[in-house]
Amino acid sequence: MPRVKTANGLTVGYLDSGVGDSTPIVFLHGVGSDKSVWEPQLMHFAKDRRSVAFDYPGYGDSDTAPEGTSRDDYANTVFAAMSELGVRSAHICGLSLGGVVAIAMHALWPKRVKSLILADTFADHPEGRAIYDRSIAASGDLRGMAEARVDVLLAQPAAPAVRREVVETMARIDPDAYRTGAAAVWLADQRERAMAIRVPTLILCGAEDRVTPPALSTVLNKLIPGSQYETIPNAGHLLNLERPNEFNTLVGAFIRGVDSRT
Repeated sequence: MPRVKTANGLTVGYLDSGVGDSTPIVFLHGVGSDKSVWEPQLMHFAKDRRSVAFDYPGYGDSDTAPEGTSRDDYANTVFAAMSELGVRSAHICGLSLGGVVAIAMHALWPKRVKSLILADTFADHPEGRAIYDRSIAASGDLRGMAEARVDVLLAQPAAPAVRREVVETMARIDPDAYRTGAAAVWLADQRERAMAIRVPTLILCGAEDRVTPPALSTVLNKLIPGSQYETIPNAGHLLNLERPNEFNTLVGAFIRGVDSRT
């Protein structure tokens, strides 16, 4: 898999496909996955624009995360990797932890964010501390955690192939990296940052998401001025894998609309 050495000294794993004059789209994964979760989107959006998915520090093909790595460090590393790949600005699409990182990216460097697509995520999770504590307690056996949690993550009945992919991807994660990612997502409180967003924003949520339920996306929609909110039926927390066609259609229409206005 390709890797890029960034100006902040970390080597970052990524997947890169597509060309074209349209604004690139960057994909950011959740705490229990890696860049590979975005393969259905990379194949789809590469038809008319550059499409890039990154691993966070410690995940996938990236270097181990330095001690104390935060969500803002993830955001800065993604920006550094984008720069090395010649991506000045992009539509930023993040799911769960990826949405948390996307909000942080806008807060740190808004001129590089053409738009935000925030999927199955939140500004502040009312049960975040409890979820974090449970995650840390189980993080010594990520395969066991994945097998125990997969049917909560996915709408039921889940496609067997998607179910297997979710388990195998989570089982590959380094436990230390997972614990860092868990702190970055579940302990986040970015309500003030969300209220300051001034780029076009699409909020998506699986109608059957039990991890970050639609009520949290509704709150996010109210926090972000002018944001658009859509639910996808028969989808849980990993809607880009569960309902890729519906996800791609909504995201594609949104970013084409943004591009046409700028």
